[in-house]
Amino acid sequence: MKKLLGLSLLSALLFVATPVMSDNCYMCGSGSSDACKNYCKYSGSDTSENRKKCQAAGCKISGTSSCPTAANYKVCVAKANTRLGEMLAARPFKLPGKDG
Repeated sequence: MKKLLGLSLLSALLFVATPVMSDNCYMCGSGSSDACKNYCKYSGSDTSENRKKCQAAGCKISGTSSCPTAANYKVCVAKANTRLGEMLAARPFKLPGKDG
């Protein structure tokens, strides 16, 4: 009984958290770059920041949509402003067991 209750609770949490973690897409209209010919994928909410990222990638936004899964669509991705190297440089770390 406890296992069933625990499994139900875990399933409910995953069901509730899925929309928060999901990726969405902007539909890209005519005049968009070849890489963003159909859609631009972004994470989180529809914000001006995400719109700017997709526009910088070459998407002329014509609306919002869920992201397609078919292979015949061109989908570009809105990149985060911070590069991995910049994040690592801003937060240096030491390997365990290394002196210096």
